Amino acid sequence: MANPSSLKESKHPETQSRTLKDHLLLFSKGAIMGAADVVPGVSGGTIAFITGIYEELLNSIRSVNGEAVRLLLKFNLAGFWKHINGTFLVVLLAGILFSVASLSRLILFLLEAYPEMLWAFFFGLIVASVVVVSKKITRWSAGVILAGIIGTVVAYFVTVMSPTQTPEAYWFIFLSGAIAICAMILPGISGSFLLVLLAKYEFILNAVKELRIDVVATFALGCLTGILAFSHVLNWMLKHYHNVTVALLTGFMLGSLNKVWPWKETIETYTDRHGVVKPLVQENVLPTEYLQLTGQEPYLLYGVLLAIFGFLIVYLIDRVTADNTEEV
Repeated sequence: MANPSSLKESKHPETQSRTLKDHLLLFSKGAIMGAADVVPGVSGGTIAFITGIYEELLNSIRSVNGEAVRLLLKFNLAGFWKHINGTFLVVLLAGILFSVASLSRLILFLLEAYPEMLWAFFFGLIVASVVVVSKKITRWSAGVILAGIIGTVVAYFVTVMSPTQTPEAYWFIFLSGAIAICAMILPGISGSFLLVLLAKYEFILNAVKELRIDVVATFALGCLTGILAFSHVLNWMLKHYHNVTVALLTGFMLGSLNKVWPWKETIETYTDRHGVVKPLVQENVLPTEYLQLTGQEPYLLYGVLLAIFGFLIVYLIDRVTADNTEEV
C-alpha cells in the first residue's frame, strides 16, 4: 500500500501557494522534460520523477475527466481550471513545448556531431536517477524486488528491439502518439525510442519542422487519448502499490542504460527518405575498443566528466526538491 507521506506532493497545488519563482522552476522542469523526450533513449518521465512533480502530473492529467467536462459545460471556468490543476499543466506544458521547439535542432545536431559525449551525459543522468528514485521505496520486500527485476528486463528488451517499417496512414500516426506518450510518462522508457522502433521518429520531427498540421494534429490527438487513459492506471498503482510501482519504474530506468551507453558499434544501417544513412542495429562496446572498431575518437575523458556532471545535476535537483518539500 502507498505510504501516505509519499502522496503528499501529488495533491493539486491550490493547497499550496506557488510563487513566481516556483512557476519559473516548474517551467524549467518542463523544459528539461521536453529536451529529454526529444532524445531516443531518455524519458521525460524520469525528469518528472526526480524533480518531485511526477505524482502531481499524473493526478492533474487524470483530473481531465467527466467531472471536468461537466464543469466546462456549465461554464464554471474557475471550477474547471481548479479541478484540472490548469496553471500547473499550462506552465509545465509551456516549458516542454518551448524546449521541443528550441532545443530539438541542437540536440539532433549534438547526436550527429558529438554522440559519445551527449550519451555519456545522459548515462550519468539516468544512473543518478536510479539512485534517487530507488530511495523513494519505503519498504523492501520480495514483491518489490521482483517488480524491479521485471522492470529492468522489460526495459532492456525494449532497447534491443530492432526498428521496423510501418505505414504512414493517419490511424497508425494516432496509434504511435498514444503508445509514445504512455512511454514518455514512464521513467526509463523513452517515447522517442519507441517512435524509432515504430519508424516514426524522424517522420514526426520532420512534420513539426515542416508544419504539417494534419500529421501533427493526428499525433497530438493520439497522445492526448493515450495519456488520459494511461494516467489513471499509473495513478491507481502509485496509490495502492506505491513501493512495487516505484521499484518497477526504477527497473525501467536501470534497463534503459543499455540504450544510452555512449560507445556503440553499428551493425546494420538503413537509408532514410532523404538519402541519409542511419544506424539501425547497434552493439555496445568498451571505450578502449571503440576507436579500433569504428575509427572514431571515443572522447573517454570528456565522456567520463560529462557523465559525472549529469550525475551531479540529478543529485543537486534531488537535494533542492527535498529541501523545498520540507519547507512546504
